[in-house]
Amino acid sequence: MRAAPNHRGRPFSPRLRPRLRPTAALVAAGACAIGLIAGPAQADGPRPDSKTPPGTSNRQHDRALQEALQGLVGPPDGPPGAIAVLQRGKNVKVYRAGVADLDSGRPPRPDDHMRVASVAKAYSGSVALQLVDRGKLRLDDTIGKRLPALPRAWHKVTLRQLLQHTSGLPDFTEDPGLQEAVAADPRRVVDSRRLLDFVADEPLRFKPGSRYRYSNSENIAVALMAEAVTGRTYEELLRRLAYRPLGLRNTSLPRGHLLPRPYIHGYAFEPEQPPEDVTTAFSASWFWASGGVVATPNDMNAFMRAHAGGALLSKATRKQQTKWVNGSSVNPGPGRNKAGLALFQYTTRCGVVYGHTGTIPGYTQFAAATPDGKRSVAVSVNTQLSQQETPELLAKLRKVQEDFVCELFRR
Repeated sequence: MRAAPNHRGRPFSPRLRPRLRPTAALVAAGACAIGLIAGPAQADGPRPDSKTPPGTSNRQHDRALQEALQGLVGPPDGPPGAIAVLQRGKNVKVYRAGVADLDSGRPPRPDDHMRVASVAKAYSGSVALQLVDRGKLRLDDTIGKRLPALPRAWHKVTLRQLLQHTSGLPDFTEDPGLQEAVAADPRRVVDSRRLLDFVADEPLRFKPGSRYRYSNSENIAVALMAEAVTGRTYEELLRRLAYRPLGLRNTSLPRGHLLPRPYIHGYAFEPEQPPEDVTTAFSASWFWASGGVVATPNDMNAFMRAHAGGALLSKATRKQQTKWVNGSSVNPGPGRNKAGLALFQYTTRCGVVYGHTGTIPGYTQFAAATPDGKRSVAVSVNTQLSQQETPELLAKLRKVQEDFVCELFRR
């Protein structure tokens, strides 16, 4: 991939390719090997080792979580900052370490904006599933029925398969043409509804429904289906079905490279080079429904409480959403995971939570809640971590995520 000057006049690093590392089911090219997830998750309650040991105070727990978060920041290639929003009922606690901005040195705040990366797929999935409840869509609707202009070879793929990453659609972010286009002009605003054109001449990777393989193309098709059956833009559907019902005043889907202020700056690291601020290095239109959403830690936490807790869906649709298939064992999230419809199940040492993960240049995200939606956590760091490039840091982050999940179950 040839280098091209970016907004700071430096070569556009291969780390800045649109490699969404969004879910527990990460299978993006060159990222990591697919692992087998173990059997069914345990009951949704806490396990014995999640109980508070005798004599352990809330202050000691808070100190331990704060120290764990602090331990993530500071390594030469590690995140400059980290923030976690933990909510149990109406009680909200914020933990933070390091900085949101290396220039000013200010700490990250829960009302700072950031790119949520592939947690954005939970938003597009929520829109589609609510349209299923309204009778606008059916989980067995096919691409051929709703999007007949897309390649005929994809026409048998269903909405269910798109939402569960079993469609076989080729991943547009792996296409060399897309990567070259981003490298040549990362801030360019493109027609997001044409992103699938980059792989329109490619066949399905496998028979739809026969296996699990994550593809960033799937949620582009999900958003296009939602637009096709409503006659409204995906951006408007987000406002009507997600932002307004949940009071998300600090969530948006921008088209360009700018983020609303204030924001947590995202950084990239190259060997023996100073950290590069990549917050506004690329246009969100390159990712759209697959990874373009911007939100604050507070808003991301609030959305995931509702989405993971099933608050926006009927019981029938929720039942379909939580039919699980094996995902990937190497991912940006804690424990072992399975994939539902726009939702992942994480089985940790302390219990089961539902949620989503994501990575994108400048950010690594995890947001989850207990299945009843009463307890939730959002953990964000401001650099991209991956199994391929930062395996030790990713393992450390996953442990910290699990520590916060265990805190949700603490009595």
